[in-house]
Amino acid sequence: MISSKDGELLVRLARETIVAHFSGKQVDIAEYRERFNEKRGCFVTLTKRGALRGCIGYPLPIYPLWQGIMKAAIAAAFQDPRFPSLKEEELEDIEVEVSVLTQPQLIRVNDPKDYPKAITIGKHGLIIELGWNSGLLLPQVATEYNWSPEEFLENLCLKAGLRPGCWKEPGAKVYSFEALVFSERKESKS
Repeated sequence: MISSKDGELLVRLARETIVAHFSGKQVDIAEYRERFNEKRGCFVTLTKRGALRGCIGYPLPIYPLWQGIMKAAIAAAFQDPRFPSLKEEELEDIEVEVSVLTQPQLIRVNDPKDYPKAITIGKHGLIIELGWNSGLLLPQVATEYNWSPEEFLENLCLKAGLRPGCWKEPGAKVYSFEALVFSERKESKS
């Protein structure tokens, strides 16, 4: 289990990584490497005055957590295709949020119309795969927009570049996961 104090450290690591990118200095990773070496899925979300400014991550546990946070922080700040690269003068207006994910689990239903019953808003994040397309929405997104499970699934399809309702199609796979969310503003559990 990751504590609130651990969460504060992970948020600090994400911010230090972005700041170091501008300064050209190296982040001292010794403490993080020792403490967060378990492989975990993670995302780093940047907001500017409450609006999304970048969000990138790794849904699967392919990196030790410290390394995943650092890679996601750089990607959210400089490689999110939805936004221009972060400028150094924006740093003071940026809020950093870190989400540490559980392993995604395939939601098994007999009828795709039963997916909404298997989703708990505020607890589950979702991933959809259909053909070559896939998309992910973190648990906090459905809460922020006050979506029903059906609306969450519809928006998940759109995020994957698919048409609304694709979650009902044969071959669509929907996965759920949970996240511990830590922010410079506050810590919350999803």
